[in-house]
Amino acid sequence: MSRINATDAESSGQEKFLPAAALMTAFLLFVSCHKDAPIAPSSRLLFASGFEGGVYIDKKAEEGWEDYRFIRGTDSITGFTWPITVLGASHSGLHYIDDDGHRAVFAELRRVTGYDGKPTTALYQQENYDLGVTQCPYEILNIREGKRDLCIRFRIRLDSTSLHQPDMWRTYFEWKSRGYAEGAGFRLIAFIYADGDGVPYWHFQGDRDPQHPLWEIDNREIPVPEERWFLNEFFWHWSPGDDGIALWKVDGITVAEHHGPTTRNEQPVDFIMLGQIYGDANPKHQWIDDIEIRDTLPE
Repeated sequence: MSRINATDAESSGQEKFLPAAALMTAFLLFVSCHKDAPIAPSSRLLFASGFEGGVYIDKKAEEGWEDYRFIRGTDSITGFTWPITVLGASHSGLHYIDDDGHRAVFAELRRVTGYDGKPTTALYQQENYDLGVTQCPYEILNIREGKRDLCIRFRIRLDSTSLHQPDMWRTYFEWKSRGYAEGAGFRLIAFIYADGDGVPYWHFQGDRDPQHPLWEIDNREIPVPEERWFLNEFFWHWSPGDDGIALWKVDGITVAEHHGPTTRNEQPVDFIMLGQIYGDANPKHQWIDDIEIRDTLPE
């Protein structure tokens, strides 16, 4: 499997309390609390999987969850088990919406060539046509600890044809807070847009509803990769205040970075749409692989 390095930093033993150590601790606390301080380089791995070994999509629907298909099993390389349960989530799964009996959009696990040229298993998603809000994200659902920081990393490969449809949009990552559907919450969403000439570019946005962005960032300088794997990193520091952070990196390069509130009305994150496939550029498809979830950005 082509896998992102998921090695956690080893914890050091507790040092004897000396005056010099106390001074250093005070300095580090000051730096970490300063609003302009860099994000801590150490991070804790909460989940990792490249869909290897015993991972599969359960084709049977659960009662009361007929629009969902659940990914199950234990990854033979990372040892983590599906479904994803970070932040106290439950019933995380692929959510088929306006799918026309899985004809408008579908998902499956496929063996493909990974970013390093070696065989890998990846989540393949395809949208053929749109019935209104047709989509099929993997939803990390029913989050109970939605006021915590999180970093989600994964590799994706996009088809090129859909990217060059003039004035199109598509997205593959977003999350919504509680209260968003009622107009009282917040959404963080990463788009790829194309201009009138069919040139794709990045767009990062926080909004209270799709028509009312609270902030938005365009990036036309960094090219959108086509027909190749690239690494995405999404990090946010949840906050209703000016110390909030929303960061998006592609292949280690910052595409967009927002400093300021990352919620409204102090609403916590409700659910995360990882591997979202949604937009007016159709047909389109994508592959997702090498998912990592951490409590902050790694070094």
